[in-house]
Amino acid sequence: MSTPVIPVLPRVGPRYIWLMVLAQFGVFMAFITPLAISLSIRVNELAPGHEEYLGYITGVGALVPLLTGPVFGTLSDRTRTRLGRRRPFILGGMLLGVVSLLVMALAPSVLLLGLGWVLAQFGWGTAFGNLLNSQADRLPEEQRGQVAGLGGFATLIAPVMGVVFAGGLAGDALLLFLVPGAVGVITVGLFVWLVDEADSRTLSPAESLTVKSLLLKYTWPVMKYRDFSLNWAGRFAFYFGLTLNTTFTAFFFASRLGVDVKEVAGTIAAVSGIGVLATAGGALGGGFLSDRLRRRRVFVLAAGAIYALGTLIMAWSSAAPPLFTGSIISSLGLGMFSAVDQALALDVLPERETNAGRYMGVFGFATSIPQSAAPFIAPLFLAVGVSGTEKNYTLLYLVAAACTLLGGLIILRIKSVR
Repeated sequence: MSTPVIPVLPRVGPRYIWLMVLAQFGVFMAFITPLAISLSIRVNELAPGHEEYLGYITGVGALVPLLTGPVFGTLSDRTRTRLGRRRPFILGGMLLGVVSLLVMALAPSVLLLGLGWVLAQFGWGTAFGNLLNSQADRLPEEQRGQVAGLGGFATLIAPVMGVVFAGGLAGDALLLFLVPGAVGVITVGLFVWLVDEADSRTLSPAESLTVKSLLLKYTWPVMKYRDFSLNWAGRFAFYFGLTLNTTFTAFFFASRLGVDVKEVAGTIAAVSGIGVLATAGGALGGGFLSDRLRRRRVFVLAAGAIYALGTLIMAWSSAAPPLFTGSIISSLGLGMFSAVDQALALDVLPERETNAGRYMGVFGFATSIPQSAAPFIAPLFLAVGVSGTEKNYTLLYLVAAACTLLGGLIILRIKSVR
């Protein structure tokens, strides 16, 4: 049983780090704001009383990275251009992402709204995936935690700011999507323009692809790369629980507070704003400390437990104070997990020099599969023991807590990283 060989890489400078962080912030500002609130508002406008449509839209959209991740990761690995391997895909993904926002903003039906979300997953997902591929190419082990911490914080704070914007733009569907999108265009554009990437035309030609070899890119030798596999499974469990928790946030808050979905945008913005400090503490503290102490697993386990605790508090809450408290605690756990697990993924990544994009695409399955499956499964939990229009959010959040804790326990079994 072998472990991945990790090449020695030189340290990157502040310019690369901060432009990378800004680009990730912009992608998530443009991409996750719809998931956090804008899609909920549009679903409520187009199909009042059918919040389950939101789950179907997000579930179908999450199939996109599942189907395309390894293919585009492999194509990125094999790209030979003056701009390098990653920048053409970052730029192309951003442009398609802008188109997706226009489709969602102007959609006259739930079906076209769902199509827009599929395009968003494809475009912004491709841009973000190749930002991560760039990190796999360039970050040495001693900088992975801090960059993951900064990037994790950026990707978590971006939707919060997006929700703040949405609270003031809820009456204008076009601005609701395009204002966050403009932030994504500016920050991703700066990264492509100002961060140099070596001309990939000098690299050795890649082996030819066949249908069979391309299909094999969706698999990996599970036992050969045991620690990569364990990290994949732990991330899957955590994100399954996270998606159960977050997909119906707007409807959950509206139900527990007894208000309309449109009225809850300001409340979610407020609780998210308070949670910023907790998110920063988890992402930055976890990322930097895991680098300094050269330990990853214990931080990931703690993150799963903390997130589960916050979710349990929310599950039995029916007023604003406990909802706020549970959300803040969950923010701490999510920040820590997102940072440290991302660094851990780079630590155990197989075949980094030749197939980083492919394996990062495969690793993305651990996020995209639960994001696709959980929204379809969630309505089953919501329907248990209730009748009429009532929803069993308590059970949904209890299951979410169990999944996030399980994710940390699985990752604790990794052996090649402390």
